[in-house]
Amino acid sequence: MIKQILTFIIAASMLGMAGLARGADTQSAKVPRVVYHISDAEHQALAGLRNIRNHLDVAPNTKIVVVTNAKGVDFLMSNYKDAAKVGPLISALAARGVDFEVCEVTMKNRKLKKDDFVMEANFTLSGVVRITQLENEGYAYIKP
Repeated sequence: MIKQILTFIIAASMLGMAGLARGADTQSAKVPRVVYHISDAEHQALAGLRNIRNHLDVAPNTKIVVVTNAKGVDFLMSNYKDAAKVGPLISALAARGVDFEVCEVTMKNRKLKKDDFVMEANFTLSGVVRITQLENEGYAYIKP
């Protein structure tokens, strides 16, 4: 009887260790996820884009979503004053898998149309709601 109990304990311990090892493998294989929040293009966009480029240079498997709202949407507009500076960065980052999302609440309030934005821009109903969703999915939050 004691031998059976010991066998059971040893077997249970080994199964537990195997589960922990599998969990560690899953954790190390987990893709890091980050949401960058830009709400003021003039003061955040260029620096934020450079931060994202550097982020991907060091951790290329990171999933990055850029959520813009308020005056932050401006750098994704086709007629942005510094389009010559930010345009190549946006294109290069989009090619590396970065998603750029524009707040539709901002668009409505400012009477903007989807056609006003660069082709890399995607749209979300609400920037702040989207950020909340992403954080609840485990994304880290960065505001450059």
